[in-house]
Amino acid sequence: MVKQRNSRGILLTSNLPQLQNLIKRDPKGYKEEFLSQYNHYLSLLRLHSISTSSNQVNNDKSDEQFANLVTFVSQVAQCYPEETKELPEQLKGILLGSGTGGTAVRGDLRETAVKNLIMLRNKEVIDSIQLLQILLPLLAHVPSSLRSLIRHTILTDLKTSNQKAKNHRLNRVVQSLLFGMVESGMGAEVVGDKGKGKANKEKGGEAMWAVMMVRELWKKGVWNDAKTVSIVALAAFHPNTKVQSAAMHFFLGSEHDADEEDSDDEEAIKDARKDVRKLEHRSTVGKGSRKKEKQLALAKKDEKKKRKNAAQSTSANFPALELLHDPQTFGEKLYDNLHKHDKQYSLEHKVLIMQLLSRVMGAHKLCILGFYTYIIKYMTYHQLQVTTILVALAQSVHELTPPDVLTPVIRKIAQEFVHPGVGAEVIAAGLNSIREVCRRQPWCMEEDLLEDLIEYRKSKDKGVITASRGLLQLFREVNPGMLKKRERGKAATMGENSGQVPEYGHTKPVSQGIEGLELLEDHLNAMRREANPDEPVDSGDELSIDEDDEGGWSDWERESESSDSSGWEDVSSGEDDFEVSDSEDEEREKRKASKKGKGKTVDKVAEAEDVDMDDVDDSKSMVSMATTDVSGATKKLSLLAQQKILTPADFALLNELRLKAAKDLVTSTSSSSAKRKLAALEASKKHTSGDDQADRFLEEADILGPRKRQKQDYEERMESIRKGREGRDKFGSLKGKKMKEKESSSTNAQKKRNKPIMMALHSNSMMQKKKASLRDKQIKLRASIEKRKKAKR
Repeated sequence: MVKQRNSRGILLTSNLPQLQNLIKRDPKGYKEEFLSQYNHYLSLLRLHSISTSSNQVNNDKSDEQFANLVTFVSQVAQCYPEETKELPEQLKGILLGSGTGGTAVRGDLRETAVKNLIMLRNKEVIDSIQLLQILLPLLAHVPSSLRSLIRHTILTDLKTSNQKAKNHRLNRVVQSLLFGMVESGMGAEVVGDKGKGKANKEKGGEAMWAVMMVRELWKKGVWNDAKTVSIVALAAFHPNTKVQSAAMHFFLGSEHDADEEDSDDEEAIKDARKDVRKLEHRSTVGKGSRKKEKQLALAKKDEKKKRKNAAQSTSANFPALELLHDPQTFGEKLYDNLHKHDKQYSLEHKVLIMQLLSRVMGAHKLCILGFYTYIIKYMTYHQLQVTTILVALAQSVHELTPPDVLTPVIRKIAQEFVHPGVGAEVIAAGLNSIREVCRRQPWCMEEDLLEDLIEYRKSKDKGVITASRGLLQLFREVNPGMLKKRERGKAATMGENSGQVPEYGHTKPVSQGIEGLELLEDHLNAMRREANPDEPVDSGDELSIDEDDEGGWSDWERESESSDSSGWEDVSSGEDDFEVSDSEDEEREKRKASKKGKGKTVDKVAEAEDVDMDDVDDSKSMVSMATTDVSGATKKLSLLAQQKILTPADFALLNELRLKAAKDLVTSTSSSSAKRKLAALEASKKHTSGDDQADRFLEEADILGPRKRQKQDYEERMESIRKGREGRDKFGSLKGKKMKEKESSSTNAQKKRNKPIMMALHSNSMMQKKKASLRDKQIKLRASIEKRKKAKR
């Protein structure tokens, strides 16, 4: 028996996987064997700590044995929680070089420790906070193979922890860790990126990975609060330019920082689409079933979700700019960083800072006046990335920007870009940039400069004509007083567009009423008639309002900007201003008076007050006009606006009804005013839909404008011809030459010889010979003789 026990102990000592299996089946029965292995593990841990602290090279065999013991203890840790309660701290010391583990290890032993930590988290031996506190600092110090595992583990754990509800405790801990990773390198010296051979002394690896993790979590929708944005906002001022660039791309929503995932998203969409087509084919073949329909619906839903995620990943990051804690301070720091390190940063990095600064200024309506003085020196047509700089300039302007600061910038653009000494594309870019600046702040333009710029609408280049006409049309709408009378257009001359843009420092007047409200009222009445055809509807009846009218608020976020009115309609009657009562009899008569009686009442008032009869006639007309206008407005508002709270869906429907009415008016009348109104409504619809917002982010195409395709020269045409001939045989039909096993084609002359005689007699050529005159026959004969003579020579 003793011999069998000794052999059993030797077997279990040399075969750890077998001992591990036995311990999981019977932890109490094999506790002694576990303790012996655990003591062996502790002794190797102390030896490894001593060797690494003294910079001694360990034996590969001892490292392998230690790694096996680490895996063994981690696998059975849940069976002996009291004995292995210090295991997480020991693994943390192995990886980070703190605690009982000593200096951090490298190589396969580090990978083994990471995998065992992940296994302990999956078995709930440790929680997510303990795991992430160990894994996050490792991102910048491990090879790519292990880094991908750590990155995937962190993202998956955070996403799972926040799936059902926000885990605020975990989020606060991880955000504090990321904030510390970014803040750790903030005190280093700034080394710019100017010059390709110059390397940055400060690596900033931890800060870089902190920004990348925040970007991933923001993109997946796990984190979307202001503290997340504050981490990236701090990274935007990191001494390392790479960290700055990554943080700025986060705010700009650039696609360059997500290039690695674009291919993965495309592959996922292709696979999902392939599955949908496969299931669609299966549904058409064989007998249909509910299971197939359900699978097809789930596959389509999955494909739609993947497409949506891919679209969101490439869109601009608007909410991040809105969640900045102190935008004014953030913008001022960006400008100070740009101005202070102007000679250290490369042009690409400075343009990136300009883009972010301009978007922050436009989104939060900031006034950082030094930015316009700084950007003037880059306003030359030969400057690299000048279109991006012009876009940044236009984005930074808003209605609160002082016009006197922008006037020198506009004048500089006109001097550098808009003159006969440059190309047509340069002139178009200059005019378009001036138009975008003036669209946001029209008062920065000077009258004499505007007069010169709109003269370019007579140019021969299409792009220049379009840009100049766009500038002219803009000032016809916003400030026609700066134009000459012959250039204002019909609408501005008639006063339809006067006073639309207030002066600088003044707010727009509150609009009165809701245009086209009667269309919505008629539409709702028509719907009520369709629902209740037997119920008689009187045009004077009040509109019935449903008590449960909450359905129109379902899309209030999307439609909140589509309302055409921001104030209440003044429906107070103006008759009291003209009617003066001296006695109760007159009051009683006024209540009973009809339209004719109202004139008599005015006569009595005039007699009582000794008013001239000419003034009385004027008063009569004024009373009648005021009564008519007020009664019409009161009628409309009393039916709908006074009794119903219009939802965003109602305003969206009102815009559609107005657009439809304008189209019908253009179809019936074809007048220029109706066409202008239709164009304005279509532009308004495009504006409210979000495709062309007033404060949207511009692109370089908006500055360049429509560009005419350049004519190819001889070499380019021949090159395109040669490319088209590649892989293609010489022209001609291949039907009887190469598309058959044996050539069977014939020429037209051969076909003509074999033509039947009856068809040849009635052919056109034979009929012409029969009808030919004697003179024509002689000419043909003489020509034939001359031809034979030449052939004999």
